[in-house]
Amino acid sequence: MPQLKLPSKVPRVPLIIAAVIVLVLAAGAVVGLVVTQAAPAQPFPYSHAAHIDAGMQCLFCHSGATVNVSAGLPTKEKCQGCHLNMPSDKPALQSWLDYASQNEKIEWVPVAIMPDFVYFSHQPHMAAKLNCENCHGNVGAMTVAEPQRGQNMGWCLDCHRKLAPDKVVKLTDCSTCHK
Repeated sequence: MPQLKLPSKVPRVPLIIAAVIVLVLAAGAVVGLVVTQAAPAQPFPYSHAAHIDAGMQCLFCHSGATVNVSAGLPTKEKCQGCHLNMPSDKPALQSWLDYASQNEKIEWVPVAIMPDFVYFSHQPHMAAKLNCENCHGNVGAMTVAEPQRGQNMGWCLDCHRKLAPDKVVKLTDCSTCHK
């Protein structure tokens, strides 16, 4: 029976193709991370900083944080409660009034989104007397709300270990956040 001779050198073309595929996949992953960490476009310009500078607390607009799983996003009626009683001499206020006059619901685009396989509730975090800034960053200094970089499972676990050493077993148990 004749013996098969294997080439002494590995052909370069398949290696080059494999390298290009790996580079394309890596570039796609980087682009995906950048896109998912960018602040989404909202239905009209909105500044958290301006509202916080005016003395508003996070829970005024995001009142669901104390009673629901989600903090919620403000309704048009909530916004109108203040803005219909203000002079509209500023361009941002005029932009709001123009939007509100269309009689449509505000279709806010959530900024902080958890994957479907994660159970998260603001309630225990509020009960632990954490400030919104602990997780959402200094929103008062942001023109637009931005997702917090590196906010992932390791980030949550680090916080749970530091802030609640007496409850670390429960707060690091997989079933606490993954139902």
